[in-house]
Amino acid sequence: MTISGALSNALSGLNASSRMADIISTNIANVLNEGYAPREISLQSQRDGRGVAVAGVIRHVDAVLLGDRRLADSALAGAETRVAFAASLERAAGAVDDVGSLAARLTALEASLVTAAARPEEPSRLQAVVDAATGLTDRINDIAGGIEALRSEADGAIARTVSELDVGLQQVVTLNSRITAAGASGRGTEALQDERQRIIDGLAEIVPLRQLPRAHGAVALMTTGGALLLDGRAVTVEFDAVPVVAAHMTQDNGLLSGLSVAGQRLATDAEGPLGGGRLSALFDNRDRAGPEAQAALDGIARMIVESVAQPGLDPTLAPGAPGLFTDAGAAFDPAQTVGLSGRIAVNAAVDPEAGGALSRLRDGLGAVTAGPPGQAGLLQRLSTALDTPTGSASDPVARTIAGHVAAFAGQVAQVRLAAEETASFATGQASELRALELESGVDSDAELQRLLLVEQSFAANARMIQTVDDMMQTLLRI
Repeated sequence: MTISGALSNALSGLNASSRMADIISTNIANVLNEGYAPREISLQSQRDGRGVAVAGVIRHVDAVLLGDRRLADSALAGAETRVAFAASLERAAGAVDDVGSLAARLTALEASLVTAAARPEEPSRLQAVVDAATGLTDRINDIAGGIEALRSEADGAIARTVSELDVGLQQVVTLNSRITAAGASGRGTEALQDERQRIIDGLAEIVPLRQLPRAHGAVALMTTGGALLLDGRAVTVEFDAVPVVAAHMTQDNGLLSGLSVAGQRLATDAEGPLGGGRLSALFDNRDRAGPEAQAALDGIARMIVESVAQPGLDPTLAPGAPGLFTDAGAAFDPAQTVGLSGRIAVNAAVDPEAGGALSRLRDGLGAVTAGPPGQAGLLQRLSTALDTPTGSASDPVARTIAGHVAAFAGQVAQVRLAAEETASFATGQASELRALELESGVDSDAELQRLLLVEQSFAANARMIQTVDDMMQTLLRI
């Protein structure tokens, strides 16, 4: 070995040790960064045998574990979205034992009818009936308004999520180009790949994704439902939000938007091409969970309206005239049940503030003149009608109205409990996979051990250079 060869070998060793120390320090600095993939220097002997060369930097990623963790994150995001909606729906509906709940308002109305029937000549007791009836309809209106508000929030969240998806896909396209260009020029792409992985992780919460390798470090993205979102170019997912979602608005009647790509409509349920993540959960909240709760509440409102408008219950009413409860002041049309809970109101004929007379609760809603003040037949029949078991389209089991109200509250609570159970399982699965991913991340102990070896290598190569320098000095002195 010549002196120049020894010097060249030592210098190449110093350079390799310096690069290794840089990579190790970067790994240790990012030990708490979950999106960071550990790096390792790849070394190889130079072709002429003159020392060592840095072949490149290896970025360690378990692609299978990463893919599984992304699918788990997607399922968790969808479950959490459903839990949030179900919990908000339960708060809007209220529990049976809550003060001012729908059950409490109905109980107050039934009690006021019994009290008024005992002393029908007292206006204060008749007024209590009107107040209790108004309180009941107001509470039903409030719950219906809460359901519409939740569906409107879901529609707005869909619009924001679709925008986030489109922006993220374009960012991945940009990073693909930058990684390809950096690789072609011999520059490192590890930091760009970390950033791309972070963005794809966020997109995977919106829709479950599979990452497919492409040439020169680029990737393609496909959903587990078979939709190709990115391969060279990214698709643009389209959605049109509405300011307010009313009870009658659905995708089927064209009043609510679905998803489309290049004019082609996509299914938005959990089984669709974009199903399984936060996006499909938002559609499920808007198009299934919300309407189901609305239908159950409309069924209760219909039973209340029809129970006090039965033929023969109030002989003073003309055929087709509304009873004590109305559909926005008019008679109820069975073909217009959707949204009834938001329109149900007390008949103005018995409300003094609306120009009515309290005596009509005693004499009949269609009475023109006041009858004997002591008659309580109508009040008793109203009380009996509200307590008569019946079924509805959403709940065919024959129950009293109070029973249907309790069943509605129980159904809402059950939906929330089921969503929480699903979310609990998804949380455990995602946490376990993330823990496994962290185990394959930066091992600080191993990195410090490698750093000791690098230190020894650096010292040995530096000693070689010092030895060559001593030899040169000796030769120059001869």
